[in-house]
Amino acid sequence: MGRLDGKVALITGGARGMGKSHARHFAAEGARVVIGDVLDDRGQAVADELGSVYVHHDVTSEADWTAAVAAVLAAHGRLDVLVNNAGILRHGPIAEMDPAVFRQVIDVNLVGCWLGVHFAAPAMIAAGGGSIVNVSSIEGFAGAAGLSAYSASKFGIRGITRSAAQELGPAGIRVNSVHPGGVMTSMAIAAAEHLTDVDPAAFLKALPIARFAEPIEISRLVAFLASDESSYTTGAEFVADGGLLAGPGY
Repeated sequence: MGRLDGKVALITGGARGMGKSHARHFAAEGARVVIGDVLDDRGQAVADELGSVYVHHDVTSEADWTAAVAAVLAAHGRLDVLVNNAGILRHGPIAEMDPAVFRQVIDVNLVGCWLGVHFAAPAMIAAGGGSIVNVSSIEGFAGAAGLSAYSASKFGIRGITRSAAQELGPAGIRVNSVHPGGVMTSMAIAAAEHLTDVDPAAFLKALPIARFAEPIEISRLVAFLASDESSYTTGAEFVADGGLLAGPGY
């Protein structure tokens, strides 16, 4: 028996990184998974590996959200779990960043999350309830130089999560957010390359758990929140950062 047996889940950004890990772990725990992404070849490969459904899904597109939810219902007849995982990161000082780049990050990370709740909620209500897991970041708690757009989007996800939990709780839908720290994904590694004045060894040594996370370590937390094991948990924020935000390290 898997902790997600019988659940139908839509996972955005499922073609690579944490999204791919979530999809694999959800399938291993018994869920029927639909994977959305804009990286069609990679997303279809993950779906083929898992025997799942893939749908082209730009999370900034209302039409794509309508099509993605319709694909879930056509394949499985219900929607129980939404993982709002899709996200992008762009690095640059506020004074130098093109405002169009800032808006792009907000559109994908924040508006995309809001649209997910908006379009998934009716299907979940029809199914009698469900769970929405919004993937934020430790950047939703603490800003960093060069990451103003990313931080703004991840702070905003906290507000969407809390409001949605209030609105959807009476319908049996729980909404929570997950806040990973450093995770061994291509996006995190690319971001680290911009931190030229940070000594990686010294940074890791200062962490209570002195390493980056493997994606599966985040996926286990996401699966817990998607499952009935977290049935009394909503509007909450779950940090998985190796202790980075726990204190100053002295």
